Amino acid sequence: MIELYRLRGCPYCRTVEQKLDELELEYECHNVSLFRFRRSDVKAVSGQSGVPVLVDPEHDVSGMVESEDIIAYLERTYG
Repeated sequence: MIELYRLRGCPYCRTVEQKLDELELEYECHNVSLFRFRRSDVKAVSGQSGVPVLVDPEHDVSGMVESEDIIAYLERTYG
């Protein structure tokens, strides 16, 4: 299942969520801390602490960052 690491209130995260919803994809959300130093889970997946981060094990995608790249990937793969 697709996983999305996100921060509530983040407009970039919301854009990715809208695309996931538009494509009617099931996904699991991981809400991360407002404080970057507390985002060890995000760092373990992507090597950095920014969000959004997408994980799609079905297509061997782990730790994809940058909302524009994530949206392009979702459109290309599931659109």
